[in-house]
Amino acid sequence: MVRRRRKDSGFPDGRDGDRKPRRLRCAIYTRKSSDEGLEQSFNSLHAQRDACEAYVASQKHEGWVLLPAAYDDGGLSGGSLERPALQSLLDDIRSGAIDIVVVYKVDRLTRSLADFARLTELFDLHGASFVSVTQQFNTSTSMGRLTLNVLLSFAQFEREVAGERIRDKIALSKRRGMWMGGLPPLGYDGIDRQLVVNAAEAATVRLIFERYLALGSIPELKRALDRDGIVSKRRVFADGRTAGGVPISRGALHQILHNRLYRGEIAHRGEVHQGNHEAILPQDLWDAVQAKLASQSQRPQGRPNNHREDGGANDRKDGGASHSRSSGSSYPGANASPSRPTALLAGIAFDEAGNRLTPSHTSKKGRRYHYYVSAPLVRGEATANGIRVPASDLDRLVVDAMDKHLGDAVWLSKHPGEGLVPAALGRLIEAAGALANGLTSNRDQTGDPRNSTVPGTTPHLSIRSLLDRVTVGRQRVVVSVNRSRLRDALKQFEPSLCLTDRGGEPISIEVDARPLRCGKQVRLVVGEIRSETPNHNRDLIDLLRNAHRWFEALKSGRRSSIAEIARRDGIDTAEVSRSITLAFLAPDIVETILAGRQPMTLTLERLRACRPLPMDWNEQRHLLLDQAQL
Repeated sequence: MVRRRRKDSGFPDGRDGDRKPRRLRCAIYTRKSSDEGLEQSFNSLHAQRDACEAYVASQKHEGWVLLPAAYDDGGLSGGSLERPALQSLLDDIRSGAIDIVVVYKVDRLTRSLADFARLTELFDLHGASFVSVTQQFNTSTSMGRLTLNVLLSFAQFEREVAGERIRDKIALSKRRGMWMGGLPPLGYDGIDRQLVVNAAEAATVRLIFERYLALGSIPELKRALDRDGIVSKRRVFADGRTAGGVPISRGALHQILHNRLYRGEIAHRGEVHQGNHEAILPQDLWDAVQAKLASQSQRPQGRPNNHREDGGANDRKDGGASHSRSSGSSYPGANASPSRPTALLAGIAFDEAGNRLTPSHTSKKGRRYHYYVSAPLVRGEATANGIRVPASDLDRLVVDAMDKHLGDAVWLSKHPGEGLVPAALGRLIEAAGALANGLTSNRDQTGDPRNSTVPGTTPHLSIRSLLDRVTVGRQRVVVSVNRSRLRDALKQFEPSLCLTDRGGEPISIEVDARPLRCGKQVRLVVGEIRSETPNHNRDLIDLLRNAHRWFEALKSGRRSSIAEIARRDGIDTAEVSRSITLAFLAPDIVETILAGRQPMTLTLERLRACRPLPMDWNEQRHLLLDQAQL
């Protein structure tokens, strides 16, 4: 039998020439850095799309099919992946809806070499590739990837050079006395890119300087201005929004008193240049105020101010414990020391009512105690309902929470590692472990969570840089982790990771913790509110020992009355009478105290306040062992 020879199809693999090629779904991505011209009926985005559509049509014989969805980012820089249309494109790639991404030029997709490596890994992971219409690059080949790397290196270099040119232009302009824009300060209006004196506001500025010179205190100055109804600069923006017209804060007053614009000068990176705008203040008034500010900032530490330990207002005149803010500002009386570390969570800690927790401290008997205090309490508002927690407790809680979750493989797989294949997840766990070790290494050596940094990373990474917000409530603390910054931190330890980017959506970590009053102190207590290590309170134990000794003396007849016990021990009769009831304390409570396992809230002051005790042991347990909140 003679077998007929099949006709050569012309394909190397011998497949039938009439068979249609595989259908390849194409998506076009366009981007323009500025929003200039986007309002036109035909703009740069349209031009890019037309070129890409024509290219896709030319590849129809290869099975290329254009998807109808449009991925256009107008007015967004290519230096970041935080672009809405790009994120939508990446989500569709992850879902398997796109095979090829078509761009006009490679830098439309990204100008960052690191971001390009991340995108390439994502494309490879989901079987997608991308094509540049004008540069004829295809990432499906190693040569194409090499060429693109070289091209993107030049794109990134061009972006950095452009940034340097802008910075140099700003520096040169300021040396020539030019105001470089932004919001004009109180006393000036911005007209044709020039600072023009606003006569009414200029009078207010002079009044502020004169009042400070007379009062010598920024808090006193604020109170005087508030009484007179003096408010901040009122602003109306182009979109109709309004701002300002509110009482001037102490921080804003501090900036006003140091602002060299009022002397007709421009400051830039420690240098002062003569400005092109008109001065508001005479030289003698400016010099007198600066001398006063300098003398105030050099006062010895321990000068009392208006912040009482319980958070209320207190104009102290005695030499007791002093209290002041420690946010690192240099207004008079702040006594900020450059060598002292600033509060770890300053600016990002809030109470559950949304009030900022301001770093504060008290000084007593030569020792300084740091706290985070709700802003209304710092301002001394009579109706304020805020919280006050030790800074070390909250800082340590946040560091420990980050350390715990960075070591949790399940948490990592659900959040920064969502969608990773097992091999990549293993690299993520290793990177997270290295990050956690870096965050806690310095803290372990110094004992201060404010020193929690990651050595060896670029830039120098601190735990604060990973956080958006910390909210302290009555029942829990919520730590909001910035997803993008966590991703970038992990990439420093494992650059090959391709992590899901959800833009600004934070990762929330909830810790069961609450501020409790423990005797005269306030502590932030975690979990079941038990001491992790035995806490043998000698005062509590001595009180129980005396109660049992006195009761045995009465029971045995060695002492005839409570008065005799008080006389022989040299204490008040009422004290013996109230304390002797502690001999009838429930045995399990006594064992708990002797073992040092009592709640942190069970202090000598609380036990004394509960005397005389009820005889019912269940009532005693409820009274002493249940956790009391602030």
